[in-house]
Amino acid sequence: QVQLVQSGGGLVQAGGSLRLSCAASGRNFYSFDMGWFRQAPGKEREFVGANRGSGGATFYAEAVKGRVTVSRDNTKNTMYLQMNSLKSEDTAVYYCAARINPTPNVRDPQWYDSWGQGTQVTVSS
Repeated sequence: QVQLVQSGGGLVQAGGSLRLSCAASGRNFYSFDMGWFRQAPGKEREFVGANRGSGGATFYAEAVKGRVTVSRDNTKNTMYLQMNSLKSEDTAVYYCAARINPTPNVRDPQWYDSWGQGTQVTVSS
């Protein structure tokens, strides 16, 4: 199983930016499907963005498209979530996730094998 350690997050004013990192253990990181999800209080975990392994496509939720970028550095076994133009509704705990084999649906959290510890993002208006 892949171990994921998150960093970044914190408090930011509306309109500001943050970058989250997700460092993965193990070999063959380049081939993992990697995703970002978030969960606000009282709400279900929702998809934010994902990148398929082995140079595959990147996907975004409509709510964040144009404001966030998912990227990865395979030399560092790390995935990133760059968030710009943050809004108060982006406030949530953000989680990264990994799946060693290709997921049938990168937007569905049930398909991921491993999860990071979560990091709080709070956007003040």
